[in-house]
Amino acid sequence: MSGLPRNLLTLLGAVMRGGTADPWQPLCCYFWITPFDCGTRVLKSDRYLQLAESAQLDFMIRTRLIGDLLRQRSRFVNASQFVVFRKPIGMFSRVCMQTTIVYADEKCAYFSHTLLVKGQRCAEVLVKMKFKRGAITVSPADIFGACSRPRPPYLDGWDRAIEQLSSPAEP
Repeated sequence: MSGLPRNLLTLLGAVMRGGTADPWQPLCCYFWITPFDCGTRVLKSDRYLQLAESAQLDFMIRTRLIGDLLRQRSRFVNASQFVVFRKPIGMFSRVCMQTTIVYADEKCAYFSHTLLVKGQRCAEVLVKMKFKRGAITVSPADIFGACSRPRPPYLDGWDRAIEQLSSPAEP
């Protein structure tokens, strides 16, 4: 299934579920892997990011953060994404996408989207997200409150790798 139809179905499902979820607690949404998501028989690598995008939308709606963002005329932008593949996901699998805010500092929030099939961890998509109001970066604390979690050490390595890739190449 392509991105737009999946996002529309996710939006509809999240609105119908209603409620107010705590943004600091893991939140699950479910997706079926269709033949349109697969190469010959397993989920294509670009679809992992597409599923993470839909899970972010579900998260923002179910935590009611989307309303706050719209009222503040803010938006969320993915600054970086990182995928860890553990086990292939087959066609017609039902995937539980567990979304968690891993950490947030004054500029970015780090999300983890864990893909589970029958309780087994198959992949994880890490997303470094910024909140923007025009050209101004908004602190994640202004969106969903201060983070009381310690910064996981693996985020330092990820940030260093991004920094090295973004710096100009030496001649």
